[in-house]
Amino acid sequence: MSPSPLSRRAFVTTGSFLAGALVLTRSLPAWAQAPRALPPITKPIPSTGERLPVIGLGTNAYSASSAEQMTPLREVLEHMPKVGGTLIDTARVYGRSEAVIGELVEGLGNRTQLFLATKTPMFGDFSNPQGVLDVSFKALRTDTLDLIQIHNMAGLMALMPVFEKNKAAKRVRYIGMSTSEDEQYDGMMAAMRTYPLDFIQVDYSLGNRNAAERVLALAQERRIAVLVNTPFGGRGRGAASTFSRVSGRALPDWAAEFDATSWAQVFLKYVVSHPAVTAAIPGTTQRKNMEDNQGAGRGRLPDAAMRRRIEQYWDSLT
Repeated sequence: MSPSPLSRRAFVTTGSFLAGALVLTRSLPAWAQAPRALPPITKPIPSTGERLPVIGLGTNAYSASSAEQMTPLREVLEHMPKVGGTLIDTARVYGRSEAVIGELVEGLGNRTQLFLATKTPMFGDFSNPQGVLDVSFKALRTDTLDLIQIHNMAGLMALMPVFEKNKAAKRVRYIGMSTSEDEQYDGMMAAMRTYPLDFIQVDYSLGNRNAAERVLALAQERRIAVLVNTPFGGRGRGAASTFSRVSGRALPDWAAEFDATSWAQVFLKYVVSHPAVTAAIPGTTQRKNMEDNQGAGRGRLPDAAMRRRIEQYWDSLT
C-alpha cells in the first residue's frame, strides 16, 4: 500500500543548519546528518554476503503519466540514495511503474546507486519466457536487473529456467519469487526447497505475523534473503487501518530504546528486526514519508525481548 498523508503520522525532525553548509547536507533530515547521524543498518544477502540497507521502497503507486504526477516521484528517487536507501521494488502489474522508474532514474543518473528489483506478470502468456523478462530490461532502461522475482507464483515452471540462464549470463544478479497471500505459502515453500532462490518476498507486519512460523523459518534454514511487502498492513487491511489503530497515541517511552521517533519507524523496525528479514519495502510517493521510513534503517533494532513487548502492546490495542 502507498501511505497517504491521512493514513500515517509521518514526521521528520529537522535540525538547524550552519551558515555556508553544503546544499546536500541542508537537504537531509537531521537523523542523516553527521556527526549526529545514527549508524545505518544493513543485512547480508545470504547467497553472497552483499549487504543491503534494511529499508527500501515499494512502487505500486508509481504508474504516473503527467509531469505533475511525476514530480514527487522524481523527488523520492533523487533523495532516497542521499539518506541511505538503495532498494527499489516494482512489478509489471503496477501499471507504468517500471517505465516511470526507468525514465526517472535515467534522467537522474543515479542507477549505480540503486538496487533495482522487479517482478514478472501475475497472469498472461508465458510461452516466451525470455520475452517476458526482456520487457523489464527495456522498461527499466537497464542492462542488468539486480533482482527478478516471479510474482505470486505465476508462470513458475516456465520462468525459473530462464531466470537461472540470465543469472548465469550476468544479466540478472539475483533471482526470487513473491507472494502476499497466505494461500500461496505452501507453494512458495515447495519452490524454496526446489529452486536455487536468492530471495523471497512475502507479506509480514506487526498486524499480520502469519508468515513468521513457517515461511520465514524456512528462509532462514535455506539461507534465502527475505523482502517484506505490506510492512504496514495487517491481513486483508492496508496501512490506513494500521495507522488509525495508533492515531492520537503518543509513542511509548520504550520506542526510544531502539531509536524510533515515529509510529512508522516502530512498525518498520519491528519487521526488519526479525532475524530472517533482509529488508522491508514500504510504499510511498512522498519524500517526507520516504525520509521517515528511511529513519527506521538507522540506529538500533528491537531485540527479542523488545519484539515481544511490541507485540503485546499491539495486541492490547482496541
